[in-house]
Amino acid sequence: MTESNAPKPGTPKPGVPKPGAKPGAVKSGSPKPGPAPSHAVPAVAASDPSLFGRVDEDGTAWVKTAEGERQIGSWQAGDAAEGLAHFGRRYDDLATEVTLLETRLASGAGDAKKTRAAARAIADSLPTATVIGDIDALSIRLTAIIEGSEQAEEQARHDKEQSRKEQTARKEALAAEAEQIGTESTQWKAAGDRLREILDEWKTIRGLDRKTDDALWRRFAKAREAFNRRRGTHFAELDRERATAKSRKEELVAQAQALSTATDWGPTAAQFRDLLAEWKAAGRAPREADDALWRQFKEAQDVFFAARNAAASERDAEFAQHALAKEELLKGAEGIDPEKDLDAARAALRDLQEKWDEIGKVPRERMHDLEGKLRTIEKRVRDAADSEWRRSDPEALARAAQFRERVAQFEEQAAKASAAGRTKDAEKALAQAKQWREWADAAEGAVNER
Repeated sequence: MTESNAPKPGTPKPGVPKPGAKPGAVKSGSPKPGPAPSHAVPAVAASDPSLFGRVDEDGTAWVKTAEGERQIGSWQAGDAAEGLAHFGRRYDDLATEVTLLETRLASGAGDAKKTRAAARAIADSLPTATVIGDIDALSIRLTAIIEGSEQAEEQARHDKEQSRKEQTARKEALAAEAEQIGTESTQWKAAGDRLREILDEWKTIRGLDRKTDDALWRRFAKAREAFNRRRGTHFAELDRERATAKSRKEELVAQAQALSTATDWGPTAAQFRDLLAEWKAAGRAPREADDALWRQFKEAQDVFFAARNAAASERDAEFAQHALAKEELLKGAEGIDPEKDLDAARAALRDLQEKWDEIGKVPRERMHDLEGKLRTIEKRVRDAADSEWRRSDPEALARAAQFRERVAQFEEQAAKASAAGRTKDAEKALAQAKQWREWADAAEGAVNER
């Protein structure tokens, strides 16, 4: 290169980076390497240009390669040593670019195709590069980058395809789940929440081909629409059922309110039980209406049962007084002694029985005890009468007649009680009539035997 062709001092030749330029920076027309990685470029030790070239005293610069020595340019901005250092730095800049490409390829951070294009551009520039350094080593490294990028590109294609298959499988699984929900699920809230989760996950899945992605989306959208239709139909039917339930429960409330003042406790309590069963069978009305109707129904029910309980308490108090009265009768009957005076004992017993019946019912838990004590007195008089019958034949017919009279009296009492609807009183009177009839039969039999 002649002096006239020499670059101005400090000005690098076209296609060669300026000394100290950032790695990867090239002039217009030179190959553009791919984008720099985000991580720092590894530091590269400065080369020794004297091992790979020289600058003559007249400024002519030479570089040595495996093909021989070739002239790369002319240095006119200083002495030969400065020129050698200048072309060495330009080599170091070029080496830094190669190192950057190696680092990018090794990290997998960049596009392998762009890395290969940048490496080829640098490799193509080596035969005319105005640098002094181990160009053959750079060529070997660039060849390795080119070959490695091809492998990386192939691996990237494989990985992309594998990722596409995996992402497609994910969306197919989500679409299938959505279809199952759309046609089968009746857990409306949980299923609706799950469809929203599927949609959120769907948005994170990318990398499918457009045709497949669109087809899977149509499946998902169709399934979601089917679910929404079924859910809408369900709740529309539920609204109709609740409206029917509300109407029916309003009728039940009216019936309960009409029964709340009844005093025929047993039958009315049974009717309330039937109404409650119908209430449960009617289903649920809308929540607010259902709660209000239930309060009305419950209030009517409570009015009736409170009245019944009050009546029962009053009755229990009355029965308790009856029990006390019968206890007093029994105390007064302790002096009945048929062994001393049978007729007086009979009269006292009749008086006791009449007053006993007039007093009326006692609490259920006291009934057995009190009736048992009365039966004991009756048995004592009866046994004494039996003994007297055996001793006094002349009086047997009179006693039999008295027994028959008592039979008639108790039968008359039974008839009156039955006519008045007092079934238990009637049964009791008939039982006493039966007992007196047995006594009469026994008395008459004893007379006939004699």
